[in-house]
Amino acid sequence: MRTVSIALALLLAFAGLSARQAPLKVFISVDMEGLAGVVTNTDVSPTGPDYAHFRAIMAGEANAAVDAAFKAGATEVLVRDGHGSKQNLLPGDVDRRARLLRGQSVGPKNMMEGIDKTFGAVVFIGYHAKAGTPDAILEHTSTGNVVDFSINGVSLPEAGYNAMVAGLYDVPVVFIAGDRAVVDQVRGLIGPIEGVAVKEAIGDASNGLSPKRAQEDIYQGVTKAIQNRAKMKPYKIPGPYTMVLKVKAERPLYAGAQRVREGEFTFASPDLLEVLKAFNAMK
Repeated sequence: MRTVSIALALLLAFAGLSARQAPLKVFISVDMEGLAGVVTNTDVSPTGPDYAHFRAIMAGEANAAVDAAFKAGATEVLVRDGHGSKQNLLPGDVDRRARLLRGQSVGPKNMMEGIDKTFGAVVFIGYHAKAGTPDAILEHTSTGNVVDFSINGVSLPEAGYNAMVAGLYDVPVVFIAGDRAVVDQVRGLIGPIEGVAVKEAIGDASNGLSPKRAQEDIYQGVTKAIQNRAKMKPYKIPGPYTMVLKVKAERPLYAGAQRVREGEFTFASPDLLEVLKAFNAMK
């Protein structure tokens, strides 16, 4: 009897330990245009007079998400610097518990470089609406040259095709922070995920939260989102995939792409990452 009791106690202890140590990896992709207070391109350009200020705000919002992820049970967090040259977040400014992936990558994942099937949730910070979105702040798609980018008839913002990349690995996007336009846009695409609108557009102006308040709201929202991640499904558009890309200025054709008319191209493939390679080459 004593031997059975000891064995049962050890089994229960092991089960409890395993539950506490169950791995949960969280991927955080961070852009700049959707940060609190950002309103002009000079705010997010390394040559802009206030870039250092907004670079610090970028780190603050990223760290709020990192802190929330660990509070919600994450065992590992990867932060992907997703803006421009991908060299905006300074390593010393990022929460020491997280890993930071910064710098350009040659693959098609781009802002989602580093994502794989070992992750349990994706968080978007500082995101913006797609090109042409009304009542949005610094709306664009990838580069200022893109007019529209769609896959299988669905026009996508950066958050949309980045969510599709996560979906390739069955990882759901659970949270987004940015301006009101992108929060509404992404919820319309992938469902009622948690989100924080740190600002909204009034003409060309930004009416928004203070950085500290934005970070507090992000912390609360990310905590809730990760705790409820089981309710969210990965965002997927069934393949095969046909891309339609509209641009202001034409780039050289990617192999296999077709020019439909001036400034409009198509490309088809059963491989989403191959479609994104074509997009990145011609955008």
